[in-house]
Amino acid sequence: MIMLCTSLFLLLFSAVAVALYKLWWIPIRIQKMMASRGIRGPPYKLFYGNTQEILRFKNEASGRPLNLSHDIFPRVQPHIAAWTRTYGANYLGWYGPLPRLIVTEPGLIKEVLSNKDKAFPKPGLEGFLKKLMGDGLVTAEGEKWVKHRKLANYAFHGDSLKSMLPAMVDSVHMMLERWKNLHGDEIEVYQEFTILTSEIISRTAFGSSYVEGRNIFEMLRKLTVIASRNLFQIRFPGMSKLWKTNDELESEKLENGIHDAVLEIIRKRDEKVKVGELDDLGNDFLGLLVKASRSDDESQRITITDLVDECKTFYIAGHDTSNTMLTWTVFLLAIHPEWQDEARKEVLKVYGNQDPDPDGLAKLKTMGMIINESLRLYPPVVSIIRKVGTEARLGNLVLPANIGLYIPNLKLHHDPQIWGIDAQLFKPERFSEGVAKATNNNLAAFTPFGLGPRTCVGFSFATAEAKIALSMILQRYTFSLSPAYVHSPTQLLTTSPQHGVQVIFHPL
Repeated sequence: MIMLCTSLFLLLFSAVAVALYKLWWIPIRIQKMMASRGIRGPPYKLFYGNTQEILRFKNEASGRPLNLSHDIFPRVQPHIAAWTRTYGANYLGWYGPLPRLIVTEPGLIKEVLSNKDKAFPKPGLEGFLKKLMGDGLVTAEGEKWVKHRKLANYAFHGDSLKSMLPAMVDSVHMMLERWKNLHGDEIEVYQEFTILTSEIISRTAFGSSYVEGRNIFEMLRKLTVIASRNLFQIRFPGMSKLWKTNDELESEKLENGIHDAVLEIIRKRDEKVKVGELDDLGNDFLGLLVKASRSDDESQRITITDLVDECKTFYIAGHDTSNTMLTWTVFLLAIHPEWQDEARKEVLKVYGNQDPDPDGLAKLKTMGMIINESLRLYPPVVSIIRKVGTEARLGNLVLPANIGLYIPNLKLHHDPQIWGIDAQLFKPERFSEGVAKATNNNLAAFTPFGLGPRTCVGFSFATAEAKIALSMILQRYTFSLSPAYVHSPTQLLTTSPQHGVQVIFHPL
């Protein structure tokens, strides 16, 4: 009995010692080491790091609506706004017991995102984000990334992208037809663009199976909501094996449902090919993925898990970013009628009253400037995450392996030292001579879709989608902001309006 008690005591003591080493000793040692190199930050709190303080900052900020100011950085990322004032442009923060260097100097950001020495890879995802995104193109590294990037480039560019444009036009027509039946002339555009972009992504990803595809993306939307509200929730390691929260149970159910639904669509396509209803698996995005999963070339073949993960990635790249881009651009045009008029004149000059076609998209220069300025003020993604693979030098800093790198690109998008004293104003003319001229060749200052080799592959898709939808709206309506609108931008996975965006539309 004594020996059993002694063994249990030693086992418990060992477990506590290991936990304290990982959760206290290592973080404190890293904190002191970084301080000796001139990098300070908010002090580490046992296990939770800075997450509880971050949630307090964000909850306080979300309770205070803005006026119509575009100075959204202190509201969307209030903790970074406060801590960069206190600790400097680059500071050490803590996501639970994991250290993160927050980097806001453009030169260092360019060095990280260019990643010439392969020292700053993407970190793997965990928890809810892992269930949402899987291990697809967003997080893949090495040969797997090269293979998946090649496949995505084929799907998102050139003739493949051009073939998707009619589905975009058809989906916008469906939205505009729905608007005719809405009571009154006020429309909540964030909700409407959520429906629109879901429709577009379902048609372009799943082709003739887009109705089933919509069910998949509805499950992904629910999973996105769960992941968003748990971004700063830290749980003890192994706790989910003993007791699962409702969100954990629901996310597992959704993850399995998405996997099974994709396989069922593939099974139905195979059946139609066998009976001669289809000539092959199709050239929509899912068809391309299925063909890649069955490639005779082993070096190009992907697994079924990869296939499902890339469907998820396609959703995030083509849905959330497009939705928020469209919403904030319409918001900005609603409060700047002079630019709305300029955009409409251009659309009517290029297309008249005809539907948009691929050749005309490149001629929409004014609209391109407006979209870029919208992406500067309200970027869909407000932060970019990397890590230090092995001990590496960043600028004059020597960083230990496995420290996280967190780039709040929203801060740079609003920095008066980069953009001038009018940085918080909507001025599309900044981009009249291109991004390089607008940033004085400081390309790290404008990264709505990343920078370097990991630039978002869906950028061209999202931009084409936005130009088509805006063109078709401008051909039919003038619009202004509703008095009911409350300006409350917030961060979910993307920069979203907390209370929607209510816009009043007037037929031309």
